[in-house]
Amino acid sequence: MSLMDNLLGILRVHVKRGINLAVRDVSSSDPYVVLKLGRQKLKTRVVKKNVNPNWNEDLSFTVTDPNLSLTLIVYDHDLFSKDDKMGDAEIDLKPYIEALRMELSGLPDGAIISTIHPNRCNCLAEESYVRWSNDRIVQSICLRLRNVERGEVEVELQWIDLPGSKGL
Repeated sequence: MSLMDNLLGILRVHVKRGINLAVRDVSSSDPYVVLKLGRQKLKTRVVKKNVNPNWNEDLSFTVTDPNLSLTLIVYDHDLFSKDDKMGDAEIDLKPYIEALRMELSGLPDGAIISTIHPNRCNCLAEESYVRWSNDRIVQSICLRLRNVERGEVEVELQWIDLPGSKGL
């Protein structure tokens, strides 16, 4: 059985920026983000001496299981010691996958498909909207980092269908 037999599509995660991240060096941090989906692990570049970094990077994962959660971990890059953890968050992909399975088309740009509210079970810093944008479904998310004194990270999810893949 090949990867294409189980492949549902590609999840592109646009890692936008960090907001008010924790200081882990003398007066600042050198943050980067690690994203994990199943056994796949990708990371952004390091932004030197900045607790409000702008990464603006796209990281793409192959999706074979729509029930997996996406894990986000922020680290402070250190040259001579182990990188310090600056918090983590988890993204439940189910609301986004459910919207994709609706097979919507032709909606007005910016139309909200669903709203996910922050609660004790998720890492949302504010309401997250699954919306129609430029003929595709996207979800903008502002995550409040756990296991740290402060910090948020903004990301956006986007789905890419692949010809020959199983699809959702």
